[in-house]
Amino acid sequence: QVQLVESGGGLVQAGGSLRLSCAASRITFSSFAMAWFRQAPGKEREFVAAISWSGGSTSYADSVKGRSTISRDNAKNTVYLQMDSLKPEDTAVYYCARARGNGISTNSLGYNYWGRGTQVTVSS
Repeated sequence: QVQLVESGGGLVQAGGSLRLSCAASRITFSSFAMAWFRQAPGKEREFVAAISWSGGSTSYADSVKGRSTISRDNAKNTVYLQMDSLKPEDTAVYYCARARGNGISTNSLGYNYWGRGTQVTVSS
């Protein structure tokens, strides 16, 4: 049963922007930290950004820091990832995940609900 669904991916030119969304189905994440991970072809899944349950704390990977903004709307059970100044190396499948608790973690083992991903492709 799909409980997290990502959307907003697509093909963009380098320097462009995308806003990814993650919507919950039949579950809530209002009391849980949320995160975005990504996986490029031939590479391991890596941390991108995370946000605490209240939205008061955020964390970003060095590779996207300054170019990305994670946010959430608990009333809508939705989390977002705004990505600006996109680079070809940002090309990957992006996954939304719900944490096991309300604290931020950069380790995928700290998350127990996952979406099926949305493809982001950045052309040079």
